[in-house]
Amino acid sequence: MKAMAHIGVIRALEQAGIGISEIVAVSAGALVGSLYASGMPYERMVEFVTRIDGRDIAELNRAALVFRGVGATSLLKPEPLRSLLAGTLPPSGFDALRIPLRIPVTDLDTGMSEVFGARGNTEASLADVVYASMALPPYLPPLSIGGRTYADGGLLHVLPLELVDDADLVVASDVGPVHAAHPAWRSLAPALVALMDRSLSLMMAEQKARMIAEWRANPARAPMILVEPPVNPYGTFSFDRTVDSMEAGYRAAHHALREVARGDPR
Repeated sequence: MKAMAHIGVIRALEQAGIGISEIVAVSAGALVGSLYASGMPYERMVEFVTRIDGRDIAELNRAALVFRGVGATSLLKPEPLRSLLAGTLPPSGFDALRIPLRIPVTDLDTGMSEVFGARGNTEASLADVVYASMALPPYLPPLSIGGRTYADGGLLHVLPLELVDDADLVVASDVGPVHAAHPAWRSLAPALVALMDRSLSLMMAEQKARMIAEWRANPARAPMILVEPPVNPYGTFSFDRTVDSMEAGYRAAHHALREVARGDPR
Protein backbone atom coordinates (compact mmCIF):
# COMPACT_ATOMS: atom_id res chain seq x y z
CA MET A 1 0.00 0.00 0.00
CA LYS A 2 3.03 2.30 0.23
CA ALA A 3 2.90 2.45 -3.58
CA MET A 4 -0.28 4.52 -3.36
CA ALA A 5 2.12 7.43 -2.78
CA HIS A 6 2.59 7.40 -6.56
CA ILE A 7 -0.93 8.80 -6.89
CA GLY A 8 0.09 11.87 -4.91
CA VAL A 9 3.20 12.22 -7.07
CA ILE A 10 1.10 12.11 -10.23
CA ARG A 11 -1.19 14.80 -8.83
CA ALA A 12 1.78 17.09 -8.09
CA LEU A 13 3.18 16.57 -11.59
CA GLU A 14 -0.17 17.41 -13.16
CA GLN A 15 -0.41 20.60 -11.14
CA ALA A 16 3.14 21.53 -12.19
CA GLY A 17 2.21 21.06 -15.85
CA ILE A 18 4.60 18.15 -16.35
CA GLY A 19 3.15 15.79 -18.95
CA ILE A 20 3.82 12.06 -18.75
CA SER A 21 4.77 10.51 -22.08
CA GLU A 22 5.52 6.98 -20.83
CA ILE A 23 5.25 5.03 -17.60
CA VAL A 24 7.59 2.32 -16.40
CA ALA A 25 6.08 0.71 -13.32
CA VAL A 26 6.89 -2.27 -11.17
CA SER A 27 5.29 -4.27 -8.36
CA ALA A 28 2.38 -2.40 -6.72
CA GLY A 29 3.44 0.64 -8.73
CA ALA A 30 2.26 -1.30 -11.77
CA LEU A 31 -1.28 -1.08 -10.42
CA VAL A 32 -1.09 2.70 -10.05
CA GLY A 33 0.63 3.03 -13.41
CA SER A 34 -2.07 0.96 -15.09
CA LEU A 35 -4.88 3.00 -13.57
CA TYR A 36 -3.35 6.26 -14.73
CA ALA A 37 -2.33 4.96 -18.15
CA SER A 38 -5.90 3.77 -18.73
CA GLY A 39 -7.16 7.33 -18.31
CA MET A 40 -8.59 7.04 -14.81
CA PRO A 41 -8.71 10.60 -13.36
CA TYR A 42 -7.09 11.46 -10.04
CA GLU A 43 -10.37 11.64 -8.11
CA ARG A 44 -11.43 8.20 -9.33
CA MET A 45 -8.03 6.70 -8.45
CA VAL A 46 -8.30 8.08 -4.92
CA GLU A 47 -11.83 6.72 -4.58
CA PHE A 48 -10.73 3.29 -5.81
CA VAL A 49 -7.59 2.80 -3.69
CA THR A 50 -9.13 4.11 -0.47
CA ARG A 51 -11.74 1.36 -0.74
CA ILE A 52 -9.07 -1.39 -0.88
CA ASP A 53 -8.73 -3.31 2.36
CA GLY A 54 -7.17 -6.54 3.55
CA ARG A 55 -9.95 -8.69 2.14
CA ASP A 56 -9.10 -7.44 -1.36
CA ILE A 57 -5.42 -8.42 -1.22
CA ALA A 58 -4.17 -9.95 2.01
CA GLU A 59 -6.33 -13.00 2.70
CA LEU A 60 -4.25 -15.56 4.56
CA ASN A 61 -3.82 -18.87 2.75
CA ARG A 62 -4.86 -20.75 5.90
CA ALA A 63 -5.72 -24.15 4.42
CA ALA A 64 -2.44 -24.45 2.53
CA LEU A 65 -0.43 -23.32 5.54
CA VAL A 66 -2.19 -25.77 7.87
CA PHE A 67 -2.14 -28.82 5.61
CA ARG A 68 1.09 -28.21 3.66
CA GLY A 69 3.15 -26.11 6.06
CA VAL A 70 6.42 -25.11 4.43
CA GLY A 71 5.18 -26.85 1.28
CA ALA A 72 2.63 -24.07 0.71
CA THR A 73 3.39 -21.84 -2.27
CA SER A 74 2.36 -18.60 -0.57
CA LEU A 75 1.25 -16.96 2.65
CA LEU A 76 -1.66 -15.24 0.93
CA LYS A 77 -4.34 -16.40 -1.45
CA PRO A 78 -3.93 -15.03 -4.98
CA GLU A 79 -7.65 -15.02 -5.82
CA PRO A 80 -8.67 -11.76 -4.05
CA LEU A 81 -5.99 -9.67 -5.76
CA ARG A 82 -6.55 -11.31 -9.14
CA SER A 83 -10.29 -10.65 -8.86
CA LEU A 84 -9.67 -7.01 -7.91
CA LEU A 85 -7.37 -6.47 -10.90
CA ALA A 86 -9.61 -8.28 -13.38
CA GLY A 87 -12.60 -6.19 -12.31
CA THR A 88 -10.74 -2.88 -12.50
CA LEU A 89 -8.20 -2.88 -15.32
CA PRO A 90 -9.19 -2.64 -19.01
CA PRO A 91 -9.82 -6.12 -20.44
CA SER A 92 -8.64 -4.89 -23.84
CA GLY A 93 -5.08 -4.81 -22.53
CA PHE A 94 -2.06 -2.66 -23.24
CA ASP A 95 -3.17 -1.49 -26.68
CA ALA A 96 -6.12 0.39 -25.22
CA LEU A 97 -4.05 2.45 -22.77
CA ARG A 98 -3.85 6.20 -23.31
CA ILE A 99 -0.23 6.39 -22.12
CA PRO A 100 2.40 3.81 -23.12
CA LEU A 101 3.09 1.54 -20.17
CA ARG A 102 5.98 -0.85 -19.53
CA ILE A 103 5.86 -3.40 -16.71
CA PRO A 104 8.84 -5.63 -15.88
CA VAL A 105 8.31 -9.03 -14.31
CA THR A 106 10.87 -11.59 -13.15
CA ASP A 107 11.13 -14.95 -14.92
CA LEU A 108 11.89 -17.33 -12.05
CA ASP A 109 13.15 -20.02 -14.45
CA THR A 110 15.75 -17.94 -16.27
CA GLY A 111 16.45 -15.37 -13.57
CA MET A 112 15.94 -12.65 -16.18
CA SER A 113 13.52 -9.76 -16.47
CA GLU A 114 10.85 -9.60 -19.16
CA VAL A 115 9.05 -6.40 -20.08
CA PHE A 116 5.37 -6.45 -20.94
CA GLY A 117 3.60 -3.58 -22.64
CA ALA A 118 5.04 -0.80 -24.78
CA ARG A 119 7.97 -2.05 -26.87
CA GLY A 120 7.66 -5.40 -25.11
CA ASN A 121 5.45 -8.45 -24.84
CA THR A 122 1.76 -7.63 -25.27
CA GLU A 123 0.52 -11.22 -25.47
CA ALA A 124 -0.99 -11.25 -21.98
CA SER A 125 -3.83 -9.49 -20.23
CA LEU A 126 -3.04 -6.32 -18.31
CA ALA A 127 -4.54 -7.82 -15.15
CA ASP A 128 -2.30 -10.91 -15.37
CA VAL A 129 0.84 -8.84 -15.92
CA VAL A 130 0.09 -6.46 -13.04
CA TYR A 131 -0.58 -9.42 -10.77
CA ALA A 132 2.67 -11.10 -11.82
CA SER A 133 4.63 -7.91 -11.15
CA MET A 134 3.09 -7.74 -7.67
CA ALA A 135 3.59 -11.43 -6.83
CA LEU A 136 6.40 -11.12 -4.30
CA PRO A 137 7.38 -14.50 -2.83
CA PRO A 138 6.47 -15.84 -0.35
CA TYR A 139 3.49 -13.52 0.06
CA LEU A 140 1.81 -14.23 -3.28
CA PRO A 141 2.40 -17.19 -5.62
CA PRO A 142 3.97 -16.57 -9.03
CA LEU A 143 1.87 -16.70 -12.18
CA SER A 144 2.35 -18.79 -15.30
CA ILE A 145 2.04 -16.78 -18.52
CA GLY A 146 2.79 -18.47 -21.82
CA GLY A 147 4.47 -21.37 -20.04
CA ARG A 148 6.87 -19.12 -18.07
CA THR A 149 6.73 -18.58 -14.31
CA TYR A 150 6.69 -14.90 -13.39
CA ALA A 151 7.01 -13.10 -10.07
CA ASP A 152 7.50 -9.59 -8.75
CA GLY A 153 9.43 -7.35 -11.13
CA GLY A 154 10.96 -5.64 -8.11
CA LEU A 155 13.19 -8.66 -7.50
CA LEU A 156 15.41 -7.36 -10.31
CA HIS A 157 14.14 -3.78 -10.76
CA VAL A 158 13.18 -2.17 -7.46
CA LEU A 159 13.36 1.20 -9.20
CA PRO A 160 13.34 0.30 -12.92
CA LEU A 161 15.70 3.00 -14.16
CA GLU A 162 17.54 0.50 -16.38
CA LEU A 163 14.42 0.23 -18.54
CA VAL A 164 14.11 3.96 -19.18
CA ASP A 165 15.44 5.34 -22.45
CA ASP A 166 14.71 8.12 -24.97
CA ALA A 167 13.57 10.47 -22.23
CA ASP A 168 14.06 14.21 -21.90
CA LEU A 169 13.32 14.09 -18.19
CA VAL A 170 12.81 11.19 -15.79
CA VAL A 171 10.71 11.43 -12.65
CA ALA A 172 11.57 8.48 -10.42
CA SER A 173 9.02 7.89 -7.66
CA ASP A 174 10.72 5.65 -5.10
CA VAL A 175 8.75 3.88 -2.38
CA GLY A 176 11.03 0.84 -2.25
CA PRO A 177 12.86 -0.60 0.76
CA VAL A 178 15.52 1.43 2.56
CA HIS A 179 18.58 0.25 4.45
CA ALA A 180 17.44 1.38 7.90
CA ALA A 181 14.75 -0.79 9.47
CA HIS A 182 11.57 0.39 11.13
CA PRO A 183 12.27 0.35 14.91
CA ALA A 184 9.54 -2.22 15.46
CA TRP A 185 10.28 -4.41 12.42
CA ARG A 186 10.47 -7.62 14.47
CA SER A 187 6.92 -7.24 15.71
CA LEU A 188 5.30 -6.32 12.38
CA ALA A 189 4.89 -9.97 11.35
CA PRO A 190 5.54 -13.50 12.65
CA ALA A 191 9.26 -13.92 13.37
CA LEU A 192 10.05 -16.05 10.31
CA VAL A 193 8.23 -13.68 7.96
CA ALA A 194 9.76 -10.60 9.59
CA LEU A 195 13.29 -11.98 9.21
CA MET A 196 12.70 -12.99 5.60
CA ASP A 197 11.16 -9.63 4.78
CA ARG A 198 13.99 -7.72 6.43
CA SER A 199 16.64 -9.73 4.57
CA LEU A 200 14.89 -9.21 1.23
CA SER A 201 14.46 -5.50 1.96
CA LEU A 202 18.19 -5.07 2.55
CA MET A 203 19.08 -6.70 -0.77
CA MET A 204 16.50 -4.63 -2.65
CA ALA A 205 17.57 -1.39 -0.96
CA GLU A 206 21.17 -1.99 -1.96
CA GLN A 207 20.19 -2.77 -5.55
CA LYS A 208 18.13 0.42 -5.72
CA ALA A 209 20.89 2.61 -4.28
CA ARG A 210 23.34 1.21 -6.84
CA MET A 211 20.98 1.93 -9.74
CA ILE A 212 20.43 5.52 -8.62
CA ALA A 213 24.17 6.09 -8.22
CA GLU A 214 24.91 4.65 -11.66
CA TRP A 215 22.26 6.84 -13.29
CA ARG A 216 23.60 10.00 -11.66
CA ALA A 217 27.19 9.12 -12.56
CA ASN A 218 26.40 8.75 -16.27
CA PRO A 219 26.34 12.15 -18.03
CA ALA A 220 24.61 10.60 -21.04
CA ARG A 221 21.50 9.90 -18.99
CA ALA A 222 18.52 12.23 -18.96
CA PRO A 223 18.08 14.54 -15.97
CA MET A 224 16.28 12.75 -13.13
CA ILE A 225 13.97 14.13 -10.48
CA LEU A 226 14.07 11.65 -7.60
CA VAL A 227 10.94 11.72 -5.44
CA GLU A 228 11.22 9.80 -2.17
CA PRO A 229 7.97 9.84 -0.20
CA PRO A 230 8.65 9.00 3.48
CA VAL A 231 6.39 5.94 3.58
CA ASN A 232 8.75 3.26 4.88
CA PRO A 233 7.54 3.56 8.49
CA TYR A 234 4.25 2.21 7.15
CA GLY A 235 3.94 -1.54 6.68
CA THR A 236 3.46 -3.09 3.25
CA PHE A 237 -0.10 -4.03 4.19
CA SER A 238 -1.02 -0.83 6.08
CA PHE A 239 -4.46 -0.43 4.55
CA ASP A 240 -5.29 2.27 7.11
CA ARG A 241 -2.45 4.47 5.81
CA THR A 242 -3.52 4.83 2.18
CA VAL A 243 -4.43 8.51 2.46
CA ASP A 244 -1.23 9.20 4.41
CA SER A 245 0.81 7.55 1.64
CA MET A 246 -0.86 9.60 -1.09
CA GLU A 247 -0.30 12.81 0.86
CA ALA A 248 3.34 11.84 1.47
CA GLY A 249 3.82 11.36 -2.27
CA TYR A 250 2.21 14.71 -3.03
CA ARG A 251 4.38 16.59 -0.54
CA ALA A 252 7.57 14.78 -1.58
CA ALA A 253 6.97 15.56 -5.25
CA HIS A 254 6.38 19.24 -4.55
CA HIS A 255 9.58 19.34 -2.48
CA ALA A 256 11.57 17.67 -5.27
CA LEU A 257 10.16 20.09 -7.86
CA ARG A 258 11.12 23.06 -5.68
CA GLU A 259 14.66 21.70 -5.44
CA VAL A 260 14.80 21.41 -9.22
CA ALA A 261 13.72 25.02 -9.58
CA ARG A 262 16.73 26.01 -7.47
CA GLY A 263 19.33 24.16 -9.53
CA ASP A 264 20.28 20.89 -11.26
CA PRO A 265 17.52 18.20 -11.12
CA ARG A 266 20.18 15.62 -10.41
